[in-house]
Amino acid sequence: MEDFMIDEPARAIRDRVREFVRTEVEPEYLRRMDRDEIKYPRELYDKYARHRLLGLRFPRAYGGQEMTWVQECAAMEEMGCLGTAAGCSFVMPSIVGEAVNTFGSAEQKERYLAPMLAGKLVSAEALTEPRGGSDFFGAATRAEDRGDHFVVRGMKRFIVGAEGADFFLTYVRTNLADDAPPHLRISTLIIDRGPGVEVKYHYGLMGTRGGGTGRVVFRDVRVPKENLVGPLHGGALVFDTMMIAERLCSAAPSPGGMKACLDVAMRYAERRKAFGRPIRKFQAVSFKVAEAQTLIDASRGMVYMAARAADAKAPGTRRIVSEAKKFVTDAAWEVANIAMQITGGIGYTDVYPIERALRDTRLTQIWTGTNEIMSAMIQHDLFEEHEAQQGRYRDFEKDAMHADDSEKIFDDDDMWRVFDAGK
Repeated sequence: MEDFMIDEPARAIRDRVREFVRTEVEPEYLRRMDRDEIKYPRELYDKYARHRLLGLRFPRAYGGQEMTWVQECAAMEEMGCLGTAAGCSFVMPSIVGEAVNTFGSAEQKERYLAPMLAGKLVSAEALTEPRGGSDFFGAATRAEDRGDHFVVRGMKRFIVGAEGADFFLTYVRTNLADDAPPHLRISTLIIDRGPGVEVKYHYGLMGTRGGGTGRVVFRDVRVPKENLVGPLHGGALVFDTMMIAERLCSAAPSPGGMKACLDVAMRYAERRKAFGRPIRKFQAVSFKVAEAQTLIDASRGMVYMAARAADAKAPGTRRIVSEAKKFVTDAAWEVANIAMQITGGIGYTDVYPIERALRDTRLTQIWTGTNEIMSAMIQHDLFEEHEAQQGRYRDFEKDAMHADDSEKIFDDDDMWRVFDAGK
């Protein structure tokens, strides 16, 4: 990471986390996670807490360090080399904590946020359902109002950290009217792990193993009304805020993972000889190194632009964060493939960690909204911005050689207008 891109507090936390991942995480622990011998990395989570690395942005009163998004992203980048499962256990308090810190009551912050940042509680976000992940407003898990409590029935799946979670930030349907508008159907509840909450299935994942991904079933779970986060039927408001955290936490660790892959590939290219010289001397290899580094630097630029937008609560932040998630995770997939191509056949084996990085990285293009959903959101927000910005800039369209309207025909009315004008 280039020092000039970040401020001194960001450099300080970056260096702390860099030392942490260098000295505190044993390679064998990560190998055990990848072999599914560890179902949830509680030992690693406890280390994060002891080093005061969880929820860096949140108030000191609850155990955070009141850092900015830029500073936390610097920490997340350094964590990226540990892989996505270890990274999820690190970023989940930042994601779930965003909802509790922004919308939660003082009691909720004391009961959930503070113990989570101290490492005493593990959280998970329960959003995706078996019927589909991207259709957020179509959630079928429901919470029936019983006066002083809700009764929750339904299921969620692909819930990262479910195996180790003590509580779930859960999106449920509370407005059960058939004609309820989609954005007024959902509420957000904190559901404690207890009677009626079952983690049913630990998936055989291609990658991101050891992170505790599971299916969560809620069987008539009694949830007190004080566990409602944000307004009743206001889950869309909570989720709209959460998208910033989710997608930044997906994008920010990726450059660290990319750099780790490229470092291995470059070391290999300097030592591996073919036709009497190191393969880095061949343009086919050296150009791939250049391409990968360009993607890494571009990704860092996207991450820190998005982080600065989030810190400033700037107009267009949702679009910029969606762009960062899409671009950076696609770039991470490309860099992992480049690293494997440079290392050749041996890179396809578990002699090097590139094959694990490739398996891990593939998921980042899917979770927290697929990259196709990112494109849908980007274009939607961009067209709204485009409409609002009309008249602020030079009208470049008028610089055409034949800039009159006679050939600008967009529909039948335009055609007849030109026809009747005799042009």
